[in-house]
Amino acid sequence: MKQKASDENVFVPKEIKKQHLEKLAVYRRGLWEKPDLRTLFIEMTLNCNEHCRHCGSWCGDVKMEGTLSDEEILNMLEKLKGQLPRDEKGNIKYPYLNITGGEPLVRPGFVNLMKRITELGYRWGMTSNGLLINKSMAEDLKAAGLRTVSISLDGLRETHDWFRRSAGGYDKAIAAVKNLIEVGISSVMITTVVHKRNIDELDDIYKEVKKTGCNSWRIINVEPIGRAIGNKEIELERADYKRIIDFIIENRAKDTELDITFGCNHYLGPKKEREARRWYFLCTAGIYTAGIFYNGDIGACLDIERRPETIQGNIRNDDFYETWLNKFQIFRHDRTEESEKCKDCKHRRFCGGDGFHTWDIDNKEPRLCMFNEYKDEAKRAKKKKK
Repeated sequence: MKQKASDENVFVPKEIKKQHLEKLAVYRRGLWEKPDLRTLFIEMTLNCNEHCRHCGSWCGDVKMEGTLSDEEILNMLEKLKGQLPRDEKGNIKYPYLNITGGEPLVRPGFVNLMKRITELGYRWGMTSNGLLINKSMAEDLKAAGLRTVSISLDGLRETHDWFRRSAGGYDKAIAAVKNLIEVGISSVMITTVVHKRNIDELDDIYKEVKKTGCNSWRIINVEPIGRAIGNKEIELERADYKRIIDFIIENRAKDTELDITFGCNHYLGPKKEREARRWYFLCTAGIYTAGIFYNGDIGACLDIERRPETIQGNIRNDDFYETWLNKFQIFRHDRTEESEKCKDCKHRRFCGGDGFHTWDIDNKEPRLCMFNEYKDEAKRAKKKKK
Protein backbone atom coordinates (compact mmCIF):
# COMPACT_ATOMS: atom_id res chain seq x y z
CA MET A 1 0.00 0.00 0.00
CA LYS A 2 1.33 3.43 -0.93
CA GLN A 3 1.95 5.73 2.00
CA LYS A 4 1.53 9.47 1.70
CA ALA A 5 4.49 11.53 2.81
CA SER A 6 2.57 14.80 3.07
CA ASP A 7 0.15 13.60 5.74
CA GLU A 8 -0.79 14.89 9.16
CA ASN A 9 2.60 13.93 10.60
CA VAL A 10 4.39 16.65 8.63
CA PHE A 11 4.74 20.22 9.92
CA VAL A 12 3.24 19.70 13.35
CA PRO A 13 3.51 22.91 15.45
CA LYS A 14 6.73 23.04 17.46
CA GLU A 15 4.94 23.41 20.80
CA ILE A 16 2.87 20.29 20.15
CA LYS A 17 6.01 18.38 19.25
CA LYS A 18 7.65 19.47 22.50
CA GLN A 19 4.68 18.09 24.43
CA HIS A 20 4.97 14.82 22.55
CA LEU A 21 8.71 14.65 23.19
CA GLU A 22 8.15 15.15 26.91
CA LYS A 23 5.69 12.26 26.96
CA LEU A 24 8.09 10.13 24.95
CA ALA A 25 10.87 10.83 27.45
CA VAL A 26 8.67 9.55 30.27
CA TYR A 27 7.65 6.57 28.16
CA ARG A 28 11.30 5.66 27.47
CA ARG A 29 12.05 5.61 31.19
CA GLY A 30 9.12 3.28 31.70
CA LEU A 31 10.57 0.90 29.14
CA TRP A 32 13.80 0.74 31.12
CA GLU A 33 11.79 -0.89 33.88
CA LYS A 34 9.39 -2.85 31.68
CA PRO A 35 10.91 -3.55 28.24
CA ASP A 36 8.63 -4.64 25.40
CA LEU A 37 10.17 -7.03 22.85
CA ARG A 38 8.75 -5.87 19.51
CA THR A 39 11.63 -6.48 17.11
CA LEU A 40 14.13 -9.32 17.00
CA PHE A 41 17.04 -9.15 14.58
CA ILE A 42 18.53 -12.44 13.47
CA GLU A 43 21.94 -12.28 11.82
CA MET A 44 21.99 -15.30 9.55
CA THR A 45 25.62 -15.00 8.49
CA LEU A 46 28.56 -12.63 8.24
CA ASN A 47 29.30 -13.95 4.77
CA CYS A 48 28.46 -11.53 1.99
CA ASN A 49 28.73 -11.35 -1.78
CA GLU A 50 29.68 -7.66 -1.52
CA HIS A 51 32.41 -5.95 0.45
CA CYS A 52 30.93 -2.53 1.27
CA ARG A 53 33.20 0.33 2.26
CA HIS A 54 30.96 1.33 5.18
CA CYS A 55 29.98 -2.06 6.63
CA GLY A 56 29.41 -1.79 10.37
CA SER A 57 29.82 -5.55 10.84
CA TRP A 58 33.05 -5.87 8.82
CA CYS A 59 31.37 -8.61 6.77
CA GLY A 60 33.89 -10.65 4.84
CA ASP A 61 36.73 -9.54 7.13
CA VAL A 62 35.54 -11.44 10.19
CA LYS A 63 36.57 -15.04 10.79
CA MET A 64 33.28 -16.83 11.32
CA GLU A 65 33.26 -19.55 13.91
CA GLY A 66 30.32 -21.33 15.47
CA THR A 67 27.52 -20.21 13.15
CA LEU A 68 24.13 -21.25 14.50
CA SER A 69 22.54 -24.23 12.79
CA ASP A 70 18.99 -24.13 11.47
CA GLU A 71 17.83 -26.32 14.35
CA GLU A 72 19.42 -24.06 16.96
CA ILE A 73 17.59 -21.05 15.54
CA LEU A 74 14.31 -22.93 15.27
CA ASN A 75 14.56 -24.38 18.78
CA MET A 76 15.21 -20.94 20.24
CA LEU A 77 12.26 -19.42 18.41
CA GLU A 78 9.95 -22.30 19.36
CA LYS A 79 10.89 -21.93 23.02
CA LEU A 80 10.45 -18.16 22.83
CA LYS A 81 6.97 -18.65 21.36
CA GLY A 82 5.95 -20.47 24.53
CA GLN A 83 7.33 -17.71 26.76
CA LEU A 84 5.90 -14.66 25.03
CA PRO A 85 3.06 -12.72 26.65
CA ARG A 86 -0.42 -12.65 25.15
CA ASP A 87 -2.74 -9.77 24.40
CA GLU A 88 -6.22 -9.28 25.86
CA LYS A 89 -7.64 -11.62 23.21
CA GLY A 90 -5.18 -14.37 24.07
CA ASN A 91 -3.05 -13.94 20.97
CA ILE A 92 0.72 -14.39 21.25
CA LYS A 93 2.57 -11.07 21.03
CA TYR A 94 5.23 -12.15 18.57
CA PRO A 95 8.18 -9.84 17.92
CA TYR A 96 8.68 -9.00 14.28
CA LEU A 97 11.77 -10.73 12.90
CA ASN A 98 14.26 -8.62 10.95
CA ILE A 99 16.48 -11.03 9.06
CA THR A 100 19.90 -9.75 8.13
CA GLY A 101 23.57 -10.60 7.63
CA GLY A 102 26.01 -10.29 5.87
CA GLU A 103 23.75 -11.19 2.99
CA PRO A 104 21.05 -13.56 4.31
CA LEU A 105 20.59 -15.24 0.95
CA VAL A 106 24.12 -16.65 0.86
CA ARG A 107 23.23 -18.85 3.84
CA PRO A 108 22.66 -22.42 2.55
CA GLY A 109 19.02 -23.49 2.87
CA PHE A 110 17.84 -19.98 3.77
CA VAL A 111 14.44 -20.16 2.07
CA ASN A 112 13.55 -23.49 3.70
CA LEU A 113 14.60 -22.18 7.10
CA MET A 114 12.36 -19.15 6.71
CA LYS A 115 9.41 -21.34 5.70
CA ARG A 116 9.80 -23.24 8.95
CA ILE A 117 10.05 -20.00 10.94
CA THR A 118 6.86 -18.74 9.28
CA GLU A 119 5.14 -22.00 10.24
CA LEU A 120 5.96 -21.21 13.89
CA GLY A 121 3.79 -18.09 13.53
CA TYR A 122 6.46 -15.41 13.19
CA ARG A 123 6.22 -12.57 10.67
CA TRP A 124 9.47 -11.46 9.09
CA GLY A 125 11.22 -9.05 6.79
CA MET A 126 14.78 -8.85 5.55
CA THR A 127 17.54 -6.56 4.37
CA SER A 128 19.40 -7.55 1.22
CA ASN A 129 21.76 -6.20 -1.40
CA GLY A 130 19.50 -7.80 -4.02
CA LEU A 131 22.22 -9.57 -5.98
CA LEU A 132 20.51 -12.97 -5.73
CA ILE A 133 16.88 -11.87 -6.02
CA ASN A 134 15.88 -12.86 -9.52
CA LYS A 135 12.23 -13.52 -10.33
CA SER A 136 12.39 -17.13 -9.13
CA MET A 137 14.00 -16.17 -5.81
CA ALA A 138 11.44 -13.41 -5.29
CA GLU A 139 8.66 -15.97 -5.72
CA ASP A 140 10.38 -18.37 -3.31
CA LEU A 141 10.77 -15.66 -0.70
CA LYS A 142 7.10 -14.73 -0.91
CA ALA A 143 6.13 -18.39 -0.56
CA ALA A 144 8.38 -18.59 2.51
CA GLY A 145 6.45 -15.75 4.17
CA LEU A 146 8.47 -12.64 3.37
CA ARG A 147 6.41 -9.53 4.17
CA THR A 148 8.81 -6.59 4.05
CA VAL A 149 12.19 -6.07 2.44
CA SER A 150 14.81 -3.35 2.20
CA ILE A 151 17.15 -3.28 -0.79
CA SER A 152 20.29 -1.15 -0.67
CA LEU A 153 20.88 1.45 -3.39
CA ASP A 154 23.84 3.64 -2.52
CA GLY A 155 24.28 5.87 -5.53
CA LEU A 156 23.90 5.86 -9.27
CA ARG A 157 25.38 2.93 -11.16
CA GLU A 158 29.10 3.77 -11.01
CA THR A 159 28.98 5.13 -7.46
CA HIS A 160 26.89 2.26 -6.09
CA ASP A 161 29.18 -0.37 -7.59
CA TRP A 162 32.27 1.45 -6.28
CA PHE A 163 30.81 1.86 -2.79
CA ARG A 164 29.80 -1.79 -2.57
CA ARG A 165 32.77 -3.12 -4.52
CA SER A 166 30.34 -5.04 -6.69
CA ALA A 167 30.48 -4.89 -10.48
CA GLY A 168 26.91 -4.95 -11.76
CA GLY A 169 25.49 -4.54 -8.27
CA TYR A 170 23.41 -1.48 -9.16
CA ASP A 171 21.53 -3.17 -12.00
CA LYS A 172 20.90 -6.26 -9.90
CA ALA A 173 19.57 -4.18 -6.99
CA ILE A 174 17.14 -2.32 -9.26
CA ALA A 175 16.03 -5.62 -10.79
CA ALA A 176 15.52 -7.11 -7.32
CA VAL A 177 13.19 -4.28 -6.32
CA LYS A 178 11.11 -4.76 -9.44
CA ASN A 179 11.01 -8.54 -9.03
CA LEU A 180 9.82 -8.27 -5.43
CA ILE A 181 7.10 -5.78 -6.35
CA GLU A 182 5.99 -7.95 -9.28
CA VAL A 183 5.46 -11.03 -7.11
CA GLY A 184 3.41 -8.99 -4.63
CA ILE A 185 5.61 -8.38 -1.59
CA SER A 186 3.54 -5.92 0.44
CA SER A 187 6.28 -3.46 1.40
CA VAL A 188 9.42 -2.96 -0.67
CA MET A 189 11.79 -0.27 0.58
CA ILE A 190 14.97 1.13 -0.91
CA THR A 191 17.60 2.21 1.60
CA THR A 192 20.30 4.67 0.60
CA VAL A 193 23.39 5.38 2.68
CA VAL A 194 24.45 8.92 1.88
CA HIS A 195 28.22 9.35 1.69
CA LYS A 196 30.70 11.78 0.16
CA ARG A 197 30.61 10.16 -3.27
CA ASN A 198 26.82 10.13 -3.70
CA ILE A 199 25.51 13.21 -1.89
CA ASP A 200 25.52 15.22 -5.12
CA GLU A 201 23.53 12.45 -6.81
CA LEU A 202 20.52 12.57 -4.47
CA ASP A 203 18.19 14.25 -6.96
CA ASP A 204 19.03 11.70 -9.64
CA ILE A 205 18.82 8.77 -7.21
CA TYR A 206 15.36 10.05 -6.27
CA LYS A 207 14.28 9.81 -9.92
CA GLU A 208 15.56 6.24 -10.17
CA VAL A 209 13.85 5.22 -6.93
CA LYS A 210 10.54 6.61 -8.21
CA LYS A 211 10.86 4.56 -11.41
CA THR A 212 10.97 1.30 -9.47
CA GLY A 213 7.52 1.77 -7.92
CA CYS A 214 8.68 0.86 -4.40
CA ASN A 215 6.72 1.88 -1.28
CA SER A 216 9.33 3.90 0.52
CA TRP A 217 12.78 5.38 0.35
CA ARG A 218 14.79 5.34 3.56
CA ILE A 219 17.76 7.70 3.62
CA ILE A 220 20.51 7.40 6.22
CA ASN A 221 23.90 9.01 6.61
CA VAL A 222 27.09 6.99 6.55
CA GLU A 223 27.88 6.33 10.19
CA PRO A 224 31.19 6.43 12.12
CA ILE A 225 31.17 2.68 12.67
CA GLY A 226 32.90 -0.34 11.18
CA ARG A 227 34.85 0.21 7.96
CA ALA A 228 33.57 3.79 7.68
CA ILE A 229 35.60 5.03 10.64
CA GLY A 230 38.36 7.25 9.29
CA ASN A 231 37.51 6.56 5.65
CA LYS A 232 37.94 10.02 4.11
CA GLU A 233 36.63 8.86 0.73
CA ILE A 234 33.12 8.45 2.14
CA GLU A 235 33.17 10.51 5.34
CA LEU A 236 30.66 13.38 5.39
CA GLU A 237 31.43 16.97 6.32
CA ARG A 238 29.39 18.97 8.82
CA ALA A 239 27.47 20.84 6.13
CA ASP A 240 26.45 17.55 4.53
CA TYR A 241 24.22 16.53 7.43
CA LYS A 242 22.06 19.60 6.96
CA ARG A 243 21.91 18.95 3.22
CA ILE A 244 20.60 15.43 3.82
CA ILE A 245 17.87 16.46 6.26
CA ASP A 246 16.79 19.44 4.15
CA PHE A 247 16.60 17.22 1.07
CA ILE A 248 14.37 14.74 2.88
CA ILE A 249 12.06 17.39 4.33
CA GLU A 250 11.68 19.24 1.03
CA ASN A 251 10.83 16.16 -1.00
CA ARG A 252 8.84 14.43 1.72
CA ALA A 253 6.51 17.42 1.89
CA LYS A 254 5.68 17.45 -1.81
CA ASP A 255 5.68 13.74 -2.70
CA THR A 256 2.25 12.28 -1.99
CA GLU A 257 3.08 8.75 -3.16
CA LEU A 258 6.57 7.75 -2.04
CA ASP A 259 7.25 7.69 1.71
CA ILE A 260 10.63 9.44 1.90
CA THR A 261 12.06 9.20 5.39
CA PHE A 262 15.18 9.69 7.42
CA GLY A 263 16.24 6.46 9.12
CA CYS A 264 15.98 5.73 12.82
CA ASN A 265 19.56 6.88 13.39
CA HIS A 266 19.53 10.24 15.16
CA TYR A 267 17.54 12.79 17.16
CA LEU A 268 16.87 15.92 15.09
CA GLY A 269 15.31 18.32 17.61
CA PRO A 270 11.73 19.64 17.90
CA LYS A 271 11.98 21.75 14.72
CA LYS A 272 12.78 18.82 12.43
CA GLU A 273 11.32 15.75 14.11
CA ARG A 274 8.21 14.52 12.24
CA GLU A 275 9.20 16.59 9.23
CA ALA A 276 12.03 14.25 8.25
CA ARG A 277 10.32 11.07 9.49
CA ARG A 278 6.82 9.91 10.36
CA TRP A 279 7.30 9.91 14.11
CA TYR A 280 9.86 10.90 16.74
CA PHE A 281 13.33 9.54 17.28
CA LEU A 282 13.60 6.74 19.81
CA CYS A 283 16.60 4.45 20.03
CA THR A 284 14.88 1.14 20.71
CA ALA A 285 18.04 -0.89 21.44
CA GLY A 286 17.42 -3.05 24.49
CA ILE A 287 13.92 -1.69 25.15
CA TYR A 288 12.00 -2.76 22.01
CA THR A 289 14.79 -4.39 20.08
CA ALA A 290 17.07 -7.38 20.61
CA GLY A 291 19.38 -9.24 18.27
CA ILE A 292 20.72 -12.75 17.86
CA PHE A 293 24.14 -12.75 16.21
CA TYR A 294 25.34 -15.40 13.77
CA ASN A 295 27.18 -17.26 16.58
CA GLY A 296 24.30 -17.16 19.08
CA ASP A 297 25.42 -14.10 21.01
CA ILE A 298 22.56 -12.02 22.39
CA GLY A 299 22.64 -8.26 21.94
CA ALA A 300 20.50 -5.37 20.80
CA CYS A 301 20.79 -3.55 17.45
CA LEU A 302 23.24 -5.38 15.21
CA ASP A 303 25.08 -2.14 14.35
CA ILE A 304 26.21 -1.68 17.96
CA GLU A 305 29.86 -2.38 18.65
CA ARG A 306 30.33 -5.96 19.80
CA ARG A 307 32.18 -6.04 23.08
CA PRO A 308 31.67 -7.66 26.50
CA GLU A 309 29.45 -4.84 27.76
CA THR A 310 27.02 -5.05 24.85
CA ILE A 311 26.83 -8.85 24.53
CA GLN A 312 24.28 -10.10 27.07
CA GLY A 313 24.70 -13.84 26.72
CA ASN A 314 24.50 -16.62 24.14
CA ILE A 315 21.48 -18.70 23.24
CA ARG A 316 23.55 -21.88 23.46
CA ASN A 317 24.05 -21.29 27.18
CA ASP A 318 21.38 -18.78 28.20
CA ASP A 319 17.63 -18.59 27.94
CA PHE A 320 17.01 -15.78 25.45
CA TYR A 321 13.76 -14.46 26.92
CA GLU A 322 15.00 -14.57 30.51
CA THR A 323 18.09 -12.70 29.33
CA TRP A 324 15.88 -10.12 27.64
CA LEU A 325 13.83 -9.58 30.77
CA ASN A 326 16.66 -9.48 33.29
CA LYS A 327 19.78 -8.15 31.57
CA PHE A 328 20.39 -5.43 28.94
CA GLN A 329 21.02 -2.90 31.70
CA ILE A 330 23.62 -1.06 29.61
CA PHE A 331 20.72 -0.04 27.37
CA ARG A 332 18.21 0.69 30.14
CA HIS A 333 19.49 3.72 31.95
CA ASP A 334 20.21 7.37 31.28
CA ARG A 335 23.71 7.28 29.78
CA THR A 336 23.68 11.06 29.30
CA GLU A 337 24.08 11.50 33.06
CA GLU A 338 27.63 10.16 32.85
CA SER A 339 28.58 12.13 29.75
CA GLU A 340 30.49 15.40 30.01
CA LYS A 341 29.34 16.28 26.50
CA CYS A 342 25.64 15.55 27.12
CA LYS A 343 24.88 16.21 30.78
CA ASP A 344 24.22 19.94 30.39
CA CYS A 345 22.23 19.65 27.14
CA LYS A 346 18.55 20.52 27.58
CA HIS A 347 17.64 18.00 24.87
CA ARG A 348 19.26 14.99 26.49
CA ARG A 349 16.00 13.75 28.01
CA PHE A 350 14.56 13.62 24.49
CA CYS A 351 17.47 12.00 22.63
CA GLY A 352 18.64 9.75 25.48
CA GLY A 353 22.20 9.91 24.19
CA ASP A 354 21.11 9.45 20.55
CA GLY A 355 21.54 6.13 18.72
CA PHE A 356 23.45 3.58 20.77
CA HIS A 357 25.24 2.34 17.64
CA THR A 358 27.20 5.61 17.50
CA TRP A 359 27.70 5.93 21.26
CA ASP A 360 31.37 5.94 22.27
CA ILE A 361 31.29 3.63 25.28
CA ASP A 362 34.85 4.38 26.38
CA ASN A 363 34.54 8.18 26.19
CA LYS A 364 30.87 8.23 27.20
CA GLU A 365 29.68 10.50 24.42
CA PRO A 366 28.01 10.30 21.00
CA ARG A 367 30.39 10.03 18.05
CA LEU A 368 27.85 12.03 16.07
CA CYS A 369 25.19 14.44 17.37
CA MET A 370 23.03 15.14 14.32
CA PHE A 371 20.98 17.71 16.23
CA ASN A 372 24.00 19.86 16.98
CA GLU A 373 25.49 19.37 13.52
CA TYR A 374 22.28 20.59 11.88
CA LYS A 375 21.77 23.46 14.31
CA ASP A 376 25.35 24.72 13.99
CA GLU A 377 25.34 24.52 10.20
CA ALA A 378 22.00 26.33 10.05
CA LYS A 379 23.51 29.17 12.10
CA ARG A 380 26.53 29.36 9.84
CA ALA A 381 24.33 29.43 6.74
CA LYS A 382 22.24 32.22 8.24
CA LYS A 383 25.33 34.32 8.98
CA LYS A 384 26.57 33.91 5.40
CA LYS A 385 23.32 35.37 4.05
CA LYS A 386 23.63 38.52 6.15
